[in-house]
Amino acid sequence: MKKNNLRIVKINKSKSLFNYEKKILINELILDLKLGYYEFEKEKSQKIKFSLEIDYEDKKPTNDKDIKSIVNYGTVVKLITKLVKKKHYNFLESLAEAVFDELFKDKRIGKIMLKIEKLEILKDCSSVGIQITKKRSHDKF
Repeated sequence: MKKNNLRIVKINKSKSLFNYEKKILINELILDLKLGYYEFEKEKSQKIKFSLEIDYEDKKPTNDKDIKSIVNYGTVVKLITKLVKKKHYNFLESLAEAVFDELFKDKRIGKIMLKIEKLEILKDCSSVGIQITKKRSHDKF
C-alpha cells in the first residue's frame, strides 16, 4: 500500500504570498556630452540618447507615501546626467558599465537593458550605438 506524503503547511500571515515584478522605462533621454575616442569627439559635444528598461522585484506593494518603496526614474536620470558630466568616456561600452555599476547598487534591481546611441556622428545614419542587457547573478562565489 502506498503511503500518502501530504503535509499540512501553516501560512505565516506576516510573510507576503506575492512577489512583484516591476519595470522602470526611460525612453530617449537626450544629453549633450563629449563622448568618444577620436580627438574631434573630445573637443565638441554631441547628442547622445539613452533608453533603459530596469527590472526589479519587490515582496510588497508600493507604499504611496514612501518614495524609497520604488526605484525612482527621476533618480536614475539624475545619476546618468551626473556620470556623464563627471568623466569623459571613450567608448559607449565604458559608459554603459559605469551606469550598470551605479544602478546595481540597488539590490532590488535584477536586470537592466541599456541602449546608448550617438545621434550626430555619421551623416548617413540617424544614430549608431549599442544595446547591452546585464543581469544580476544569484550564484554565490
